[in-house]
Amino acid sequence: MPGFLYDKEPSGSKPAWEDTNVNQKIDSYLRSLLTERTGLFAEIEQYAEENHIPIMEPESIEVLLQIIRLKQPQSILEVGTAIGYSALRMIDAVPSVKVVTIERHVKRIAEAKANIEKSGKQEQITLIEGDALEAGEAAGANGPYDILFVDAAKGQYKRFFELFVPFLRHDGIIITDNVLYKGLVAEPLAEIEPKRRRALVRKIHNYNVWLHSHPDFDTVILPIGDGVAISKYKSL
Repeated sequence: MPGFLYDKEPSGSKPAWEDTNVNQKIDSYLRSLLTERTGLFAEIEQYAEENHIPIMEPESIEVLLQIIRLKQPQSILEVGTAIGYSALRMIDAVPSVKVVTIERHVKRIAEAKANIEKSGKQEQITLIEGDALEAGEAAGANGPYDILFVDAAKGQYKRFFELFVPFLRHDGIIITDNVLYKGLVAEPLAEIEPKRRRALVRKIHNYNVWLHSHPDFDTVILPIGDGVAISKYKSL
């Protein structure tokens, strides 16, 4: 497997876990700079924390929103609605944008619909209910898109990318969250337990390698939050 991360640590380097405290300090510092969310956003964040629902980390979503502000997209395809938090934040960043978002979890769909209704943004959000891997036709019918945002099952990232990129405009951007997976992609693979988690880390690592070596895209990974990959078509 490519990369020293799965082999022996290079001489003189610190294992990734020895830098945990530094990373936590940086994360805390970055969060301290953010403007506190209020209203519905604060309500959703509190609900997500109390109910252990994964939503995008504060530093990561600020990266996403800044890209959206710079890009000023007309349409966004989001793979992984959860409870609607990121879709609503994206509309808040660019009030004219339309978001098509996909979710398969029945309870999360109901929660997302409730949050979208509270926001009054029903006309700007199209929620596709079902497995994202079976939603190609529905997503394509609502395209094309300026941004593809992938934040769903991490083990399926490559399949999501290949399925939905054809609906992206050629000047579009692909943003993938959680590509550093709590820093585990930087750990020796053999030391990760249980084996199920090890298999997921391998898939995420393989996705990162595949993205960086893709002949049609330029990609950079930002070590913000849980890791954000930004990909765009190579210049013609």
